[in-house]
Amino acid sequence: MNLKLENKTALVTGSTAGIGFAIARSLAAEGTRVIVNGRTEERVSEAIAAILRSRPNAMLEPFVADLADAEATIEAARRFPSIDILVNNLGVYEPKPFEQVTDDDWRAIIQTNFMSGVRLSRHYLPRMKSANWGRIIFISSESAMNIPVEMIHYGVTKTMQVALARGLAEMTVGTSRYGQFGACRPNSFGRR
Repeated sequence: MNLKLENKTALVTGSTAGIGFAIARSLAAEGTRVIVNGRTEERVSEAIAAILRSRPNAMLEPFVADLADAEATIEAARRFPSIDILVNNLGVYEPKPFEQVTDDDWRAIIQTNFMSGVRLSRHYLPRMKSANWGRIIFISSESAMNIPVEMIHYGVTKTMQVALARGLAEMTVGTSRYGQFGACRPNSFGRR
């Protein structure tokens, strides 16, 4: 597949395993320069090595930081002032009965699953609009609509992501020569 992403730069948060890793690997295969993000040097290095085994010419750059921390977002913006594609994949979950989810638990999961994407989007969106090209993607979950009873706090953060993505999509309609800026306008959840 050719998505015409050569010479584009993408930041994929939480890209050392799972969906984030698969996205980073796929973007690298498209010729995109990919910023691989994780919380430890070891995990980021392992992810980069794994991508390079299948794509020796991949353009990869490490970014070791916990983007749940606001200071890490400042560092991302400093090191990578402009990107073309932002994939907000960073997320955590933990099965826990609702009655046992503390205020600190709520704050921690909101910082990781939601605020990391808010901060990065707030920084990169104006630059993308100025360049007249950009994509901001949130990796949510069916848990946004079908809240899991064993992880209500997780489901709530996924619903928050969907609401933010929808708001940004509506805000950017008509801002590019293609009629809308890098966002799909869903008629309803899950459909374009």
